[in-house]
Order: sequence, then structure tokens, then C-alpha cells
Amino acid sequence: MSTVTYAGTPVEVDSEGFLEDPAQWNEEIAAQIAAENGVGELNERHWMVVNYMRESFLENGEAPSIRTLGKASGVQIKELYELFPKGPAKLAAKVAGIPKPRGCI
Repeated sequence: MSTVTYAGTPVEVDSEGFLEDPAQWNEEIAAQIAAENGVGELNERHWMVVNYMRESFLENGEAPSIRTLGKASGVQIKELYELFPKGPAKLAAKVAGIPKPRGCI
């Protein structure tokens, strides 16, 4: 575990850069994580996915899989790959400040 500073706020992250405590997350942190991971500026469609990821995690205690994300977030899987290149479930979880979904490498 290490500490990084996002949007002026020090936060604890794991070895892959996922926030250790989802309660430390805010939209400014999400924007910086997105920019640093090649997502660019977050638009309405990004926020649909990010908010779904957070809500799902807070309700169920785990991040949704890519299949669930594509069915339930309102954003189809093809678009998820456009919004979050290089692994949308993993990258969207990182931006959402939640742990990496099970099954993601």
C-alpha cells in the first residue's frame, strides 16, 4: 500500500493504483485518475458507467463484471471499450474508486 495525491487529496492505493478506501473518492479524483490512465475528460457516458460501478459496489460489496456492466449500466459493451480502452471493467473500477473486479487480470 502506498499514498498518492489526487486533486490535492492524499489517498491510499494498492499496488495497481486502486483506492484502498472507496470513501476517499470524489469526482475530482476520478477525473485525475481517468486522465492519467488514458481515458481523457469524462463525459456523460463515462459518468453513467462510473456511477453504476460505484452504486453496484456499495450495494453488493463487489465490482460488476464486464458482462453485467454492459447489460445494466445503459452502455453497451462495444461503447465501454471506446470509453475505457484496455479493459473497461478494470479501468472504470479504478476511475470509480472501487476495487478491481474479480476475474480482471
